[in-house]
Amino acid sequence: MTGAIVNALPDIPRLYTAISEWLGCLVYICALYRRVPLMRTILTAALGLPVLIGLQYFAGTMSLPFWIFGMCLAAIGMFGIIMLAIGTGKREGLYITARAFILGELIASLHWQLATFAEHALGSSPTWWENIILLVVTYGLCFVITYNVERGNFSQTQPTVPTLSAAVMTVATTLITFAMSNLSFVSTNTPFSGTIGQEVFYIRTLVDLCGFVILYAQQEQARRLASNMELASINAQLKSQHQEYLQSKENIESIGRLAHDLKHQIAALRAQVDPEHMAAGFEQLEASVQQYSAQQHTGNPVLDVILTAKTHTCADKGITFTAVADGKLLDGMSSMDIASLFGNALDNAIEATSKLSDPEKRLIRLALYRQGQFVVLRVENYYDSALKTDTEGNLRTTKKDTRSHGFGVKSIRHIVQQYGGEVTIRTKDHWFTLTALVPR
Repeated sequence: MTGAIVNALPDIPRLYTAISEWLGCLVYICALYRRVPLMRTILTAALGLPVLIGLQYFAGTMSLPFWIFGMCLAAIGMFGIIMLAIGTGKREGLYITARAFILGELIASLHWQLATFAEHALGSSPTWWENIILLVVTYGLCFVITYNVERGNFSQTQPTVPTLSAAVMTVATTLITFAMSNLSFVSTNTPFSGTIGQEVFYIRTLVDLCGFVILYAQQEQARRLASNMELASINAQLKSQHQEYLQSKENIESIGRLAHDLKHQIAALRAQVDPEHMAAGFEQLEASVQQYSAQQHTGNPVLDVILTAKTHTCADKGITFTAVADGKLLDGMSSMDIASLFGNALDNAIEATSKLSDPEKRLIRLALYRQGQFVVLRVENYYDSALKTDTEGNLRTTKKDTRSHGFGVKSIRHIVQQYGGEVTIRTKDHWFTLTALVPR
């Protein structure tokens, strides 16, 4: 028979599909970080089941061309449930909905394949309570296993922030998987369609399984990349802290030497008879201690230490450093993130500026201010060398040891993104400008 399925078997009941899709939503609602009150999550999840059941039965009343539209409505319903129950953004909600949709399709297909196989093997239709037992056991076991697997792939303490490319790839994989798994129900006249009833169910289950495995591997890879980035950020922070310690130690030793010299200078000044020589001596004494008396007062003690240390470093390297910062804007940021963010930004600027042969061009400017509902950090420095970037726009290190360096901008970007912000880099007229924009 051409164009029809031989020994066609009844398709999955709409009620079973709706329950499977609802449980798929519940898996990710329980596994992901929630940003809304618990009562809202419970109410949304409870109301989500009748909504999905209604959408499934509505889709079942449509002809084949409109059946796809009906399934899209079911996916939109799942999207709404996940967004309302978790409080996700649109991109994150779309990313999670795609995974929940494929999971629901997979479990529903697996259960119905087992049900039809059991009916064929027994030679008779099972009783209603046998159907209920098989449904509860299959759905319960599969979704419990999936939850335990997926909760290790997502964070329950931080939002999931997929990149645009990851979200697009996930949606594309979902669409292809759904199309291929249901192709035999649309037409049997294709190289990828089945013509025997039980064979069609096998194809659908296996295709859904492959699609879910692909999505799982994608998230696992994203999680590993995030872990590696976090490790690189931590290493950069530790290195910055070590450099701060060495700088502080050097300052203490310098102050000790200065105090020792001051004793002799004061004794010499006391012996001076000529007032002019005495005045000149005091001016020299004042100049010698001026750079060590420079302190930053921004309103944030951590930022004060960082800027003071960097001011001394710039003075030692002949760099003109100016900073205008309202440290009170950083009250919601951890001390570690402040040290790493400003330390890495200024270290990169100092490293680039110190290479300039002309002292007049060794300029660094830092500004921290509020603009509307955002906190803006801008670090500018003069440069005269060629800059290289990778495919993602990150700067490439100029050091030979690329494995141990080049994490500065990545660490900055990672920290800012943790607070929901963005980092931009602009180069114009030999000025390198790094801008971090963070919502208050």
